[in-house]
Formats: sequence, C-alpha cells, structure tokens
Amino acid sequence: MADLRCPTDDPFLLQYQASELRIASEFLATWLPFLSKGLCQHCIRILSDRIHSLSPELGNTAEASNSGENSVVSTSKDDNCDTHSLGSWKDEAETNALGSWKDGATGWSDLAPVANASGGSLRDMVIDLGSVDPPTARMSWADMAREDEMVVEEDNDGSKQSGHGNMPSEEPSEEVRSTTKLSRNQREYIRFMNVKRKKDFICLERVNGKSLNILQGLELHIGVFSGAEQKRIVDFICDLLEMGEKGELKERTYSAPRKWMRGKGRQTIQFGCCYNYATDKNGNPPGILQKEVVDPIPPLFKVIIRRLVRWHVLPPSCVPDSCIVNIYEVGDCIPPHIDNHDFVRPFCTISFLSECNIVFGTDLKVVGPGDFSGSFAIPLPVGSVLVLNGNGANVAKHCVPAVPTKRMSITFRRMDESKRPIDNAPEPDLQGLEPLCYEDEAPKKSTTQQNSSRQPIRRGFKAEIKRGGEPRYSTKIQRGPLRGHRASTYWGS
Repeated sequence: MADLRCPTDDPFLLQYQASELRIASEFLATWLPFLSKGLCQHCIRILSDRIHSLSPELGNTAEASNSGENSVVSTSKDDNCDTHSLGSWKDEAETNALGSWKDGATGWSDLAPVANASGGSLRDMVIDLGSVDPPTARMSWADMAREDEMVVEEDNDGSKQSGHGNMPSEEPSEEVRSTTKLSRNQREYIRFMNVKRKKDFICLERVNGKSLNILQGLELHIGVFSGAEQKRIVDFICDLLEMGEKGELKERTYSAPRKWMRGKGRQTIQFGCCYNYATDKNGNPPGILQKEVVDPIPPLFKVIIRRLVRWHVLPPSCVPDSCIVNIYEVGDCIPPHIDNHDFVRPFCTISFLSECNIVFGTDLKVVGPGDFSGSFAIPLPVGSVLVLNGNGANVAKHCVPAVPTKRMSITFRRMDESKRPIDNAPEPDLQGLEPLCYEDEAPKKSTTQQNSSRQPIRRGFKAEIKRGGEPRYSTKIQRGPLRGHRASTYWGS
C-alpha cells in the first residue's frame, strides 16, 4: 500500500517545532476513536498513519507495536466506507492508537494501588504508583503528567531548606526536558484550561423549618495535579512520616495516636499552627493553640498553595497559612464534624493514593465503628481538590468513613487573624498571589472599558457585584460587552 503518511517537508508542518508536532500527534491519537467513528477500516488506517507520522519517534513506536496486527486491517480495493458497518471503527481504533485509547480515557484513579490494601508500607505503595507508566498521550497533552512543574517552581523559590530539614531534590529527566520546549506559561495554560470543575452539588434538607441546599459552596476540581506531581507529594509525605517517627519534627507537628479501635488512630502532620481536636488534659478547648509551636509550611506545600490560587481553586483573599496532613491506614476514618471557625472559609482538601467517599448531612449517623450514614456522598478521585465553603462548610457536617485502602490527604486552611499563634508572622512568599487570566481577558476588558461610556449599567449586573454581606471571593471574567446573563463568568459559589 502506498505511503499515506504526512511528508516531513510539508509546508504546513514546517511551521511547527518537533515538540509541538509530538503533542499534536499524541492528542489526536487519544481522540482517534471519536474521529474515526463511522469510517471503514481502510480509512481508519490512513488516518492513524497520518497522525502517527506527525511525530517520527512515536510513529516508529506505534508501527513496531502494530507490526503483528496488520492482518486485522483490510487493504483490499473493495475496502471502502460504503461496505463497512458503523461499528467496525472500535476494534481498529484500539489497534492503531498509541497504546490503548481505553487506557488513555481512564483517570489516574485507575492507577491507585488498591491491590496493596492487604498490607505493605506507604513507601511500597509509592513505589507501586511510580512503577505504572501512564498513557503517553493523556500525560503530555491534557495533563502533562510526565512533567513535574513543582520541581521548577520550587527551584525558582531559591530555597531547598525547610524548618525541619532538607527538601527532596529532583532533576527533570531527558524525556521531560524534551517535552518542555513549549514555554512554561504555555504548558501551565494548557493544563489550567483542562481542569474539570463541578460546582453544582445539590442536596435539599429541612433546616430551621426551611428547605436548604446543604451542599451550596462545595466545589470539586479534578486535574490540578499531574501524576508525577502527585507522586512527588506522596514521596515527600513519606519522608515527613519517617522524620516524625524519628522525632525530627517539633513535638506537636507529628501525631500518631494509639489505635485502640477501628477507625481511630490515623497519623497527622500539622504545619503553620497547632490545632487541638478535643479538650486536652490541660483544659484547652478544641481550636488553635496559640502558645504551641509547630514546624512552618514546607516549600513544596507553598508551591501547592500557589497552584491552588493561580488556578482558581482558592481565592486570593483566602490564601492558606496552615495545613494538616492525614495518613489513613485501612479502616481509618474521620468522624462527623464541622471545621472549627478558628479557620476562615473557604478551605480545601486534596486526596492522594486512593479514592474514597466524603459524606455530608446535617444529621450524620454512626452505624458502627468507622461507619457513618448521611444524605449525600461525594467520591474524591485521586489528585482531586474539594473546596468547602458556604452551607457545605458551615451547615452540613462531613465525615470520611473507614477507608478500604491506604490514603493520604492534605487540608489547607487560613487562620482567623485573631486566632493566630503568638509570634506567628505571615509567609512573605505567599503574599500578593493572583489567579491566572484567560487569554482573551485582557483584550476583552480593554474593549469593554473603551465602550463603557456608551453602555448603560444594568441593574441585575450591579446587584450581582454588591450581593451578600461578606467579601465575595470570585473573580469576574469579562467576555465582551454586556449582553444578557452571559456577560460574565464567576469562579466560586
């Protein structure tokens, strides 16, 4: 059969760098099942070969991997679109895509080491997680998961020292360097635009005689952290655990209560402030202990905080200045509670290693040790960020039932100014953070400003700005002149 691949000297292709063609090839290969739907096998093969040829390296790999399967594809002259059923694209697409497109369609939650639930250390789980080679196309385009941007960001901080020892240091691999020919801003923008956000959770309950959406204010963000970044974070938490067990952290930083029953005894690591979960032997009530000292927030966690603000997960008016790491063994849980108001809203929690449910309700019931029932359960995928605000943080209680496999989470919160520990000063490198802007925001704003003298101010839009008695943390995105309800988009509740 004639070579139907794209010639490397094609004038159109010469406009792009090799790294850009590689990304395009991987992206199109991921979408091959959709693009080829309804086509005959011969046309699918042509399309597949052309996509692979955009990147010679990937094209050779795909050709080698499919050399034993070419008999599946018909190259007969009679092989045309009119003589094949619409269902034939599936098998062919699976054969010719880079790897399996089914693998690329699944999330990182599929890579969670659930098989290790029966035992093994957290360090073993991290090794297992790192040994899985995720789908190439999904990694370098939609998620850029082979890149660890946190290494770059942390290097830019100019500091590898935390208050409790050395931070782990890594150098990007040759493969990572080859995929970073796009500018860092371009890579960040692509990943930022691919974050999935759900903000429409609804669960109505009777509260004070009125029907109320107890989930108002909850947001779930998926895709904020790549697979490589998640592994780096989990590796670092394992290092912190070892330091805590050896007594290398401050006394109140690391806690490992005795496991006297199922669901009790998860390990915790606190930074920024010491939070007292229950009235202690000295009579201190639950809340921030202002006279206790814990280790400061590590540089890597500051990188996470900046990511959360830049990518519109948390507002710049509520930058976290404390965090707590929870390490769950099988059967560990968090009982029903509402987070203490020593911390302002919103706050967020990030999930690692395995997926679990978080349960919400105004009247959560204890079914048994570590088991709870409530009105609404939200699955927390691996690497996802759950933001709690509004009714979801202040009206509904939440809990994490006993986990079926090992898990880690980091909860980032901002302290109320009046509750800060004595001599606690704001972190200089967490001041003045601003969220990313969309590409069309600047020109659209300028156009709007130029025409503002000719446009009447609409009452509905004005009321939207002034609505509520507390500071609004959303960022307004202008999208041209005001026309109906599509004039602006709000990030937040």
